[in-house]
Amino acid sequence: MNGGEIIAKVLQNHGVKFLFTLCGGHISPIFVSAENLGIRVIDTRHEVNAVFAADAVSRLTGVPGVAAVTAGPGLTNTITAVKNAYLAQSPLILLGGGAATILKGRGSLQDIDQMSMMKPNVKWAARITKVKDIIPTLEKAFAVAQDGIPGPVFVECPIDTLYNEELVREWYGAKSKDVPPRNMQERVIQWYINRHARKLFEGKDNVQFNQPHSFSTPSHNSSDVEKVISRLKQAKSPLMLVGSGAMMQPHKADELAKAVLQLGIPVYLSGMGRGLLDKDHPLQMRHKRKEAIKEADLIILAGVPNDFRLDYGNHIGHRPFVSINRSREDLNKNKRPSLGILADPQNFLIDLAKKYSGNYSEWMQKLRSNDNAREKHIDEQAANDLNGINPVKLFRALDTILDHNTILVADGGDFVATSAYTLKPRAPLSWLDPGVFGTLGVGAGFALGAKLVFPEKDVWIIYGDGSAGYSLVEYDTFVRHKLPVISLIGNDACWAQIARDQVDFLKSDCAVQLEHSNYEMIGKAFGAEGVRVENQAAFETAAKEAKEKSRNGIPYIINAIIGKSDFRKGSISM
Repeated sequence: MNGGEIIAKVLQNHGVKFLFTLCGGHISPIFVSAENLGIRVIDTRHEVNAVFAADAVSRLTGVPGVAAVTAGPGLTNTITAVKNAYLAQSPLILLGGGAATILKGRGSLQDIDQMSMMKPNVKWAARITKVKDIIPTLEKAFAVAQDGIPGPVFVECPIDTLYNEELVREWYGAKSKDVPPRNMQERVIQWYINRHARKLFEGKDNVQFNQPHSFSTPSHNSSDVEKVISRLKQAKSPLMLVGSGAMMQPHKADELAKAVLQLGIPVYLSGMGRGLLDKDHPLQMRHKRKEAIKEADLIILAGVPNDFRLDYGNHIGHRPFVSINRSREDLNKNKRPSLGILADPQNFLIDLAKKYSGNYSEWMQKLRSNDNAREKHIDEQAANDLNGINPVKLFRALDTILDHNTILVADGGDFVATSAYTLKPRAPLSWLDPGVFGTLGVGAGFALGAKLVFPEKDVWIIYGDGSAGYSLVEYDTFVRHKLPVISLIGNDACWAQIARDQVDFLKSDCAVQLEHSNYEMIGKAFGAEGVRVENQAAFETAAKEAKEKSRNGIPYIINAIIGKSDFRKGSISM
């Protein structure tokens, strides 16, 4: 077996079903061998989208997604997606090609110091130097990616560790003993090359494939559960915030949902937690979270740090709060909790629900009243006439068109944030957003991974017209691999989230203006379908057609010309 075949076998042993890549001679043996073993190989048009797709697979399955990219610029193209996964605590494996071990540092094609570049952006980075080390290195990579606080891992795979030994020796110019050197210089060079090749390939025929390594997560104990129960029994208006940190075991998502219902505590859902409950369940609150926190007498943060999203802990103030998190740093970020539990929030809430069930009807009624008031105000804003489709009205209509089997991928600023107030994710694991890094460009990659994991579901990308520019070319990938994703682009010819405050503060629209471009034509160029819509009725017709086309195997783009709205005025974050 060559190195590429060994890697493919390790991936298969770890339950990897998809390998995302963009071809390169450094890594060809990896994806060719993977395909030969039945792993579905998806080649993207940009390496960053290969990693975003791997990230989505990780989040939706719990099995680390895998991407393989070529050396040098192929690897540098992935940095944003890798760092996004790191900050989102998403496990994935990035395999990067590299210069031949014998030529490292000698100026070969695409040879850079990849390890120094990757180490600050991943949990662990390793470089393979011998073929026999491939299996233990990759097995450790899978364990590290999932252990404790999940995250990305990088493994550099030099080109000469991947190809057949005979071919590599030919590339080296290694001569057999039957061809004697002509002089002392040739003798020394031949000795060095043969010695290097021998070390590189020694033991390769005796490699053994093992069962995947075990990994651990921090765990709570029974006294932790009892302490929280004691606090809950004294509380009259508790509030729970469930975020991405409570969704690190996707196979337990439904069990967590049942636990949240059993606990009976009003809850706000964020990140990967969105969609955990039925879209209209009375326990779930959607608006006025800051005000609710101020009125609560106990707050439970489940996988939610006190970062900018909670104003660095200022929203909680001096109120008692419990924090459950796998990360010690996130557990105590900016504000020490009244009770901090270093554990998996998902496991903790499931165990807590086995011993506690509350009824906070009066408190919940008050929160529901506030929520309904905000919904009424949103309806009033949806009725405003704009020079273009009102984005609030658009999403109000779309929410009635979407079916239960829908996954929403959020990629954008103002338009996408508006959708977060108005669209209701249907089920657990039905919402994907970048996370704390706030990265633009996740759309096509996330949708690619989601559609592969859940081919029976409608996958919608909610794009701003700015963010669409990062990855619309992946419609080529959707068409080639028969992955009928739907994109909705909110086209206001502007980087609206930046423009709104920039114009107010700096009195300039420099660098924030776009055009009402015909983005739907990009999809058509690759064999997809799409339409430009300029009024509400045309949009609703297009949304229904998009569902139908997608279910018949055709990717679709809706280019919606929207008006400029003040729905999110003053929303800039610092």
